[in-house]
Parts: sequence; C-alpha cells; structure tokens
Amino acid sequence: MSTPAQFDTRRFKAQERSGFNRIAAAYADTAHLRAELASALLAHAGLSPGQQVLDLASGPGLLARDAAAHVAPGGWVLATDIAEGMLAEGLARAAAEGCHGLAGVAADAEHLCLPDARFDRVLAGLALFMFPHPGLALGEARRVLRRGGRLVLSVWGPRDQVALIARAQDAIAATLPPPKVQRPSVFRFGDEAVLTAALHEAGFSDVRIEPCRFACHFDTPEDYWQAFLSLAGGVSEALAGLPGERQQALVAAVAEALESHREGTGYRVDALCLIASAQA
Repeated sequence: MSTPAQFDTRRFKAQERSGFNRIAAAYADTAHLRAELASALLAHAGLSPGQQVLDLASGPGLLARDAAAHVAPGGWVLATDIAEGMLAEGLARAAAEGCHGLAGVAADAEHLCLPDARFDRVLAGLALFMFPHPGLALGEARRVLRRGGRLVLSVWGPRDQVALIARAQDAIAATLPPPKVQRPSVFRFGDEAVLTAALHEAGFSDVRIEPCRFACHFDTPEDYWQAFLSLAGGVSEALAGLPGERQQALVAAVAEALESHREGTGYRVDALCLIASAQA
C-alpha cells in the first residue's frame, strides 16, 4: 500500500521514534485499556512451550512479556522496536516482574538484521499501519519465519467503528490546520479485503481474520485525551510543541467530540480491531 505524496519516510520514522521514546512510561501505564485486545491476539497466536517468537514494534513489551510466559519453559521472545527508550522501559518492567526468556533489540521492522527462518511466530500488535512501507515489513516477517510459522497481528478497524481514535482526530481537525503532508492513515488496513490482499502479496497463505471489539471507560475528557496521547507517539510528539492556548483549545474540542459517548458520570468509547493470522 502506497504512502502519501511527498512523504518523508526518514523524518516520519524519526518523529515516531522520538515520540514513542518520550511517552514510553505512559504507554505502558495505559496497557490495561487494551488488555482485551492483547489477550485475543495471543489466543490467536497459539503459543506453546519451546517456541521462539519475534515481537515487532514491541514498544514497552506488553505483548512480549505475556508471550514469554506462554513459551516457557524452553522458549524465548525477542522484542524489537525502532524506539529504544520504549524497549528499555519494557525490559526494566520485565525484570521487575521476574519475567524470563525475553530479550530486546532496537530494530526497524522494514529492515530486520535477523537470519532467515529463525522464528516460530511473529507478532505485531497495532503496528502494521504505522510502517511507511508495510509491504517491506510483511516481507521481512515472512523471511524470518520458519516454514509453517505464523504471523499474528492486530490493526484498527474502519474509522467509523474506532471512536477511540476517531474522536481525538475529530478534535485535532476542528482545532488545527491540516498538515502539509498527510501521515499514513491508521485505518488503512481496517478493510478485511485490503488486509488480506497485503498478506497474500507478501507471500502468506491460510489468512484468517477475526474482529475484536472492546470499550474503554474514562471519567473525564481530559482522561481520554491523555490516554490518546499516551498511545500515539508521533502525533503526541507533533502536538507537544503547541502553545498553551492551542493545547487548551484541543481539550475543549475533545470534550465536545465526546458528548455522544457519555455513559453515566463518565464516557464509554468503543473500538474495533481486526486480528489476522497468516502462515509463512
């Protein structure tokens, strides 16, 4: 799938790396909001003791730490991410939890410095849409998988079914001028047919896709906004330099966008993800 015209891949990756490094702790602290999705992805992965697993765009190792428990004893997990600060956060938390069988290395998913046919499973939670050239990342995932191994990933569904992200985007669009160069859409694989085609084009077979719906609950619009900023590294980095009045205007726009999601004294914001599994 192509990226926007005039898109600067190197600049985009640098901003993503800087942003995710800055929000590493906050990203890990909000993991509970996506726990249902993480559990569903791992269930589809079918992990078992002794397997060797690669986790792409691992961030602070939320999937990787749970995966390590599933492949013990005898197995191990390699967590990779372009943001080394995220990996360091995850490895520190893993050590504090007594997690074994987990290692981490800073790596670009589109250019993995790893041998062919090395892993039984490759995981990629909420990651594929962030890669400027997702076909390269899928090709690398297939290359490092053993024959018969599986790639298991999650992506956001269609925009109109992912209020968790869309409401923040609505607030940004209502407050700020459009960017000179559009970022790749986080919803670009929300169509099952598009996702299936991308996996087939990369050489995968036996593609299986299942929906995963979950809801997040927030006490205030500010809580929702901070949770969004703790999830979107590159966007968070871009917004961090805005003056105070613009920041306040964004929060006000978020409150307006969330009105239709009121439930009791707080807010319920739904999301749909697609979980795909494919054989190398």
